[in-house]
Amino acid sequence: MAGLKVLDLAWVVAGPLVGRTLADFGATVVRVESSRRVETARVMGPFPNGDHDVQQSGLFETCNAGKLGLSLDLSKAAARQVVRDLAQWADVVVESFTPGQMAKWNLSYDQLRDVNPALVMVSTSLSGQDGPHAHYSGYGNHGAALSGFQHIVGEQGGPLVGPYGPYTDFIAPRFGLAALLAALDHRRCTGKGCHLDISQIEAGVQFLAPQVAAHSVTGAVQAAMGNRDAAMAPHGVFRAAGDDQWIAIAVENDAQWRTFAELIGGAALAADHRFATVEARHGHVEALEQIVETWTKDKNVEWLEESLCLRAIPAHRVQSIYGLGADPQMRGREHLIRIDHPLSGTTMIEAAPFRMSRTPARYAVCAPPYGRDNDHVLAEILGYGKDRLEALAEADALI
Repeated sequence: MAGLKVLDLAWVVAGPLVGRTLADFGATVVRVESSRRVETARVMGPFPNGDHDVQQSGLFETCNAGKLGLSLDLSKAAARQVVRDLAQWADVVVESFTPGQMAKWNLSYDQLRDVNPALVMVSTSLSGQDGPHAHYSGYGNHGAALSGFQHIVGEQGGPLVGPYGPYTDFIAPRFGLAALLAALDHRRCTGKGCHLDISQIEAGVQFLAPQVAAHSVTGAVQAAMGNRDAAMAPHGVFRAAGDDQWIAIAVENDAQWRTFAELIGGAALAADHRFATVEARHGHVEALEQIVETWTKDKNVEWLEESLCLRAIPAHRVQSIYGLGADPQMRGREHLIRIDHPLSGTTMIEAAPFRMSRTPARYAVCAPPYGRDNDHVLAEILGYGKDRLEALAEADALI
């Protein structure tokens, strides 16, 4: 991505993660925000030592590491002119405002294309740029509800819990990045830019393709089923010895079941006709799960994981977010990266979600505190002179 120039106008997670990945692999990414309207990711933490500071949010850091930071108040006409100049400089613009907001500022794709015909613009939003609900604004948990995930996550017959956090915020940027790379390849071949419209809801629905297909054939509507699985049994999370210790187990087929049954109940359980086939196990799933948890509940979770994996039965202890950082696999992969930070000394970010052997990701700089790179972007990238900089300051646009 070296040589690629990106203007990042995105908020929170879904848009910023696109720019973050481009920055990891060498693109120059200029992030625009204002301290007058604090970015949501800045207030969500986690924060060093639990002390709330919008300049040190862990979520903001991991979504925006590697970017240059420019503070602009886009309610000011002078600030919006800076954005136009940056759009003329850029190869890519990423934005995640409510659909229609960019047009209100005279910064729509059609208007920016007038100054840069080769521009590729990525607009990511909850529902897409058009349609009757385009102006509905919300977060990834709303995207999970609207795409169907909230309806299928929870205990069977119980309240719906939904997937943890803003689920579609983390799905949409993966689709957006792939579409952007295709658009850049198209531009390389044709010289033409384009506008990419990424809907979080529609991206989320892609991960429910089996349920959508099943409904189209049978009319069945997927309901919440806890940790159970339509093709495997037992399949769930079971209590282990100790405080809040759990083991996730998935028995994929009848051969695995016989091995598992011999381990937890001996020959008698392995021969029990109630559990001989996956269909039979589904028919007696509550009794099955009780047998499994009776066996797991007084055993050490590390022993359970090792014993089951040695027998080729998929199993892993349930990690807390704190245990994740100590996991030997995650440490071995260097998934959590420490980089210098001007306020806290160091900060921690997640590594790129994939590795490339010839062009590895680089993590050169932390996410920008407010205005960190104003002078560099305005004077060196855009070539503004002293008079222009003074005019921006007088217009109160740089904040």
